[in-house]
Amino acid sequence: MSEVTRDAGQLPFHDSDSLSLGVELELQLLSLSDQDLVAASTDMLDLLARAPFPGQVTPEITTSMIEVATSIQTRHDELLAQLRAIRDTLLAAGRKLNVGLAGGGTHPFQRWSEQRIYPKARYQQVSALYGYLAQQFTIFGQHVHVGCRGGDEALFLLHSLSRYVPQFIALAASSPFVQGQDTLFHSARLNSVFAFPLSGRAPFILSWRQFEQEYFEKMTHTGVVKSMKDFYWDIRPKPEYGTIELRVCDTPLDVDTAAALACYLQALCRHLLNGGEPPPAEDDYLVYTYNRFQACRFGLDGQLVHPKSYEPISLREDVLRTLRLLQPHAPALGCEAALEHIQQLVYLGNGAQWLREQRARSGSVEGMVEAALQRFAGA
Repeated sequence: MSEVTRDAGQLPFHDSDSLSLGVELELQLLSLSDQDLVAASTDMLDLLARAPFPGQVTPEITTSMIEVATSIQTRHDELLAQLRAIRDTLLAAGRKLNVGLAGGGTHPFQRWSEQRIYPKARYQQVSALYGYLAQQFTIFGQHVHVGCRGGDEALFLLHSLSRYVPQFIALAASSPFVQGQDTLFHSARLNSVFAFPLSGRAPFILSWRQFEQEYFEKMTHTGVVKSMKDFYWDIRPKPEYGTIELRVCDTPLDVDTAAALACYLQALCRHLLNGGEPPPAEDDYLVYTYNRFQACRFGLDGQLVHPKSYEPISLREDVLRTLRLLQPHAPALGCEAALEHIQQLVYLGNGAQWLREQRARSGSVEGMVEAALQRFAGA
C-alpha cells in the first residue's frame, strides 16, 4: 500500500491500490512432547532472523505465539503460494527447535495463568491496563487487510461489510475448546475479544474527515486512546496502511483456508464497490450483535436476521447466496479456486466441526492437537 497522503490532519489516510490484500496469521507454538503451548517465540524469532523470510514475522502478546504477515498481494494463486512458503519456512525452523506450529483460534487446554507477556513495551502496557485479560488474549486470529483509495472508500466498505461479518466468523470458526472443555461455541475466541472495552463495531460514520475530526480527535482528547491500535473493532480502518482490517476470523487450521477467506473478502469488496448492494445505513446494526452471536455459537448452522429486509435466513444459505453473487467477479480477480474452497467449507463444515470430530476420533484433546499439527503442515 502506497505512502501518498490524501488528507492532511491528525489521522491522514494513505491511499492504497483498491482491492489489494494483506494477510496476518497468529499461530500457536507447541511442545511436541505434550502438545501444550510452549514459550518459544524468542527462540523462533531469533532463528528466523538468520535467513530471508518470505513475508514478515513478529512477536505477539504472549511468548507462546507469533504473528506472520504476507506482502501486498492481488491474486489468490500468488497469495496462497506465499502463505505456503511462510508455513514451510516456519515448519523448518520448528523442526530445529523441536517446536510445532498450528492454526486454530484457541489452544484447547492451555491455562491462561501460565502464559507470559512478551517483553515489548506496548504489550507490557496492555498487560498493566487490562490485567489478566492480556494473558487470556492468548488466542489466535486471522486479520485480512483490503486496500482502499481513500478514507471515504474505507468507511463505506467497513460499514457495508458489517452485514457479512457473521459469514466470516462462521466460515473461519476453529475455537470450540477452552481449558479442556467444549464450550459449545464454534468460535469461543471472540468471547475473549469482546471483553475489551473498545471492541465490537465502529461508529457509523461515512466521511473520513468527520471520523478524523469529530470522532478520533475527541477520543484522543479523552485520553482513552492514543492510536487506532487501541480499537479492537471487528473491522477497523488502518489509515497508515491505507486499508480496512477484518479481525473476526479465527486462525484457520490450514493456510489454504486462510487464502480462500482473504480472496472471498476481496471479491465481496469488489461486489460492494460496484454497487451490488444498497448503501450502508446505521439501522443495519440493529441485528448486528444478535447475528454475530449466532455465528459464534452455532457456526454455519446459525440463523440470521437480514439487516435490510428482516428476513430470517440460515448462515449456510446466506453464504451460498453470496457465492452466487460473487461468481461474475471471480475471473477479474483470479479467485475461482478460492470461491470453490469457500463452497466446500459450507458443505463439509468449518474448523470447529473438524476439531470436534478429531476429539471424538482420538479420544483426547492431545490427540486433537496432534491432528491440528498435521493439518497445518499440509499432511
